Amino acid sequence: MEPVNSQNSAGNSTGAGPDSRNLEERVEDLLSRMTLEEKAGMMFQAMIMVNPDGTLFEGVGRIGPFSTREMILEKKLNHFNVLATPKPRQTAEWYNRLQELAATTRLGIPVTISSDPRHAFTDNPAASFLAGDFSQWPESLGLAATGDEELVRQFGDIARQEYVAVGIRAALHPMADLATEPRWARINGTFGEDAELSARMVGAYIRGFQGEKLGPESVACMTKHFPGGGPQKDGEDPHFPYGREQVYPGDNFDYHLIPFKTAFEAGTAQIMPYYGMPVGTELEEVGFAFNKQVITGLLREKFGFEGVVCADWGVLSSADEVNFPARAWGVENLSLHERAKKALEAGVDQFGGESCPEVIVELVRSGQVAESRIDTSVRRLLRDKFRLGLFDNTYVDPARAETIVGRADFKEAGELAQRKSIVLLKNSATPAGNILPVQGRPRLYLENIAAEVATDFGEVVTGPDQADLAILRLKTPYEQRDGNFLEKMFHAGSLEFGGAERERILGIARQVPTIVDIYLDRPAVIPEIAEASAALLANFGANDRALLDVIFGRFSPSGKLPFELPSSMEAVLRQKSDVPYDSENPLFPFGSGLTYS
Repeated sequence: MEPVNSQNSAGNSTGAGPDSRNLEERVEDLLSRMTLEEKAGMMFQAMIMVNPDGTLFEGVGRIGPFSTREMILEKKLNHFNVLATPKPRQTAEWYNRLQELAATTRLGIPVTISSDPRHAFTDNPAASFLAGDFSQWPESLGLAATGDEELVRQFGDIARQEYVAVGIRAALHPMADLATEPRWARINGTFGEDAELSARMVGAYIRGFQGEKLGPESVACMTKHFPGGGPQKDGEDPHFPYGREQVYPGDNFDYHLIPFKTAFEAGTAQIMPYYGMPVGTELEEVGFAFNKQVITGLLREKFGFEGVVCADWGVLSSADEVNFPARAWGVENLSLHERAKKALEAGVDQFGGESCPEVIVELVRSGQVAESRIDTSVRRLLRDKFRLGLFDNTYVDPARAETIVGRADFKEAGELAQRKSIVLLKNSATPAGNILPVQGRPRLYLENIAAEVATDFGEVVTGPDQADLAILRLKTPYEQRDGNFLEKMFHAGSLEFGGAERERILGIARQVPTIVDIYLDRPAVIPEIAEASAALLANFGANDRALLDVIFGRFSPSGKLPFELPSSMEAVLRQKSDVPYDSENPLFPFGSGLTYS
């Protein structure tokens, strides 16, 4: 049989049939030719690695026990979540090699590559990658801080172009979750705690990546984590067993659905349910990927969502080699096959971070799951491949990838967004006027700022006793966890500075007027530091020059806090995890932000 994506050198399809054919006709034709094993392979999205030189990774490691060739040729997988990537040309060359390998399979179905965010400042292999060669923008929180829907749409459009250039055609984002529990480790991927603001940002984000409808130049968005992560018990994350419970003490479940409603209106192609297990509600107390009330009842029937539902990574099987139990919360006692069956019955189409299609095959052949149920999911997956044009133009141009990724105007747009996202929270008055913007070229004591950048603004000195001003760049505190390597990547626990570090910072502020900038990946508890500072700024991903441009008046701050800053940890502990802006006497309320005018 001729491969369905057999292509000539121009990249035009010769085996898939006329491009004018109705989408559904193309889907049904291909589905009718697929074996059960090929269908099952489509229902898994494994993680994949790239060699630095752009060749296929054929080793095995902590992300899985199978090589690239084994996953494509033996497991028959054709959806992959790419992790760290090399330079743009090499990434594009790798993508083409991957598609060439896929073309040798019986039907030649092209591969779909997905990615977590890779345009900001976070470097966590389970959540987001440092921008590297891509244009660099503030985190989603920073986009929300601008309040600018057009800027967010522009970001999505630029990120889309960079993704497409290297072959990435599915985005495992945006996060439509709400930051109502300030201790939660995933807050920096959200648009804050306000549902209406988050909804506006999510809609613009999806329109930037997908356009008005999914097409050959689009990147498909997998909006997550339905029905809303965020209200985690004690703020712990359900990647880990101690964080499996999701709670609603304020009976505010519906509030967390608001951004998802906008995602549906914007046409999000795919949805990812969260790991969390709802407790104390009318819902079955199982992880959302296993919850039929949520996926079929709420998502499919109430909201009418017809796209792909992909379970979050690793809900079926454990990765014992790296001490990762399956995130099968509430169904831990079920077997692998029983978990897969329950997820299918709930309405899941695809399993992320897994590579066990034989489980689906065995469920069907044993009569536990009808093949027609598998066909329903495969139709949805094929539909997105056709809409994205993968059958008609499978390969990318490595030379073009070099010119598109990190293009000068893309980087300039990202750096402008960094400046727009910076929030000015305090600007003390002096006899000569407000401390900011700083005038002249003062002597500067710096912490966590590159001296070579700062010398454009003032004279850098080595101690606060020599300085006219101190500028300190801080980060929101967290409690270091000592579990597996992934656990160490998530910032959880207390939000306040330890006594020794707090006193050290206050000591500097007593010696010299001190400007404090704090990176808020979660809402920090900083009452004493705020009081002692001469000026206080917050950022959500901004380089040193962007910050100094704001401090020295080359750019006027305009950002607004996308969440409140609590006044104490006691206030954090007393608030309800599912309710926004409900801490007692917040230090800075939601929407705080000063300007120079």
